[in-house]
Amino acid sequence: MMRTISVVGEDLRARRLPVGALLGSMATVELLSGVTQGYLTPLLPSLGDSLQITASGQTRIYLLSQLAFAIWTPLLAKLGDSFGYRRFLRLSIALVAAGSLIMAISPSVLTISVGVVLQGAVVGFMPLLIGILRHQAPASRRTGVGLLVGVLTAAVGIGGVVSGSLSERSATLGLWVAVPVAVLAVIAGFLIPDGAPRSGGRIPILSFALLSLGLAGVVAALSLGADWGWTSGETIGSMSLGVVGLAAWIGVDSVSKCPMVDVRMLVHPPVAVVSGVTFCLAFSTIGFFGANAVFLGSSPDDSGFGLSYGPRSIALVALALNVFALASSLSTATMLRRLGERQTLALSGVLIAASFGSVLLWHSTAPQYLAAIALLGIGFGGYQASTRALCVESVPDRETAMAAGINELALSMGAAIGAATVGAILSATSTSAGVTLQSYVWLWCVCAAVALVGAGLGLCYRKGADLS
Repeated sequence: MMRTISVVGEDLRARRLPVGALLGSMATVELLSGVTQGYLTPLLPSLGDSLQITASGQTRIYLLSQLAFAIWTPLLAKLGDSFGYRRFLRLSIALVAAGSLIMAISPSVLTISVGVVLQGAVVGFMPLLIGILRHQAPASRRTGVGLLVGVLTAAVGIGGVVSGSLSERSATLGLWVAVPVAVLAVIAGFLIPDGAPRSGGRIPILSFALLSLGLAGVVAALSLGADWGWTSGETIGSMSLGVVGLAAWIGVDSVSKCPMVDVRMLVHPPVAVVSGVTFCLAFSTIGFFGANAVFLGSSPDDSGFGLSYGPRSIALVALALNVFALASSLSTATMLRRLGERQTLALSGVLIAASFGSVLLWHSTAPQYLAAIALLGIGFGGYQASTRALCVESVPDRETAMAAGINELALSMGAAIGAATVGAILSATSTSAGVTLQSYVWLWCVCAAVALVGAGLGLCYRKGADLS
């Protein structure tokens, strides 16, 4: 079953903002994205005590957010490509703002659950903004993407620090952190012009349902596998359902005249290589961040490793990493121009691998460990900006948001599988006394190896012919 929507084309380039105003408005929208993704996690433990949310309840809220990310990504990308980037950017901002507001006004298990689902629409910001940027300021696209990624990463750190500090006074006060930023983003959304002329078309309901089912099954298995048990019936059943759903989706879209996703894009070398780099480096970085916080908070006297940092110090380290990522992402356009695409992609992977190699050798003092974290932040910002800039360069304008959305899904899946692998390694190598330094040695080695795979994929990048 499909729903048909026709859209009258128009000359959308007629309304232009100066590039500085355009990028400033877009950066304000991404500021909301970063704050939204960074402010809730530090609040959950204190909210659990205040609102009687059990540990399993907190896990379900986390799962809801991950499922929302997975399902919103292809839907908003498809709608943006077909019916207008600005229209669905504004809708996405409204959904995130509404979710943030209802959680702040009346915090409860129900409103937080609904709120995180609505906030999941932040995943549409980057693909839709790239679609607009590609049309409105093509000469500034790489620079613009670097700016957006820099603001995003910095805002994640700032959101976590601010909400964590407020939660020390009141468990629910930190929920207001995103609200004023959402107001600014709503205003910015009305300043941003539209992207390429809308192609119109049909909404493939069956294809979307199968894709959503597949992604939901895989994400649920990865998110809850540690709690269910990796060999339990729930995990195997959820993963099997996801794989079957994705296989059915590919089968349907392969023969459809109006697919949800042009499946040729999945194997188009430039898109596939960039998505592979994104997956590997998200695995090694975002997948590691949780274990990094545990290391920082562990006591050398009790655990034999760690730096004995408290929650605020851990949040500040995360903020410092994101500041290095900001600096790196802002320089990515220059790196792409001077070094070339392949070398820039590979360099990010090498820097990330080098950071894990450094911490393998030197991790007993704060300066040693934090130097490695700085290196990790530089590689983190570099790949986030370069992959998002390059993922759309060999696809038609009408599929810009979907190409960017595929890259965002690769990021989410890399992070989820990385976190699951990290958890499995820590569990498998722990002793009766808990996690040991040897557990982290294994972890650092695996993350370094996957980062090097990402660097190798980066060297395989070729822009090639446009997908038509």
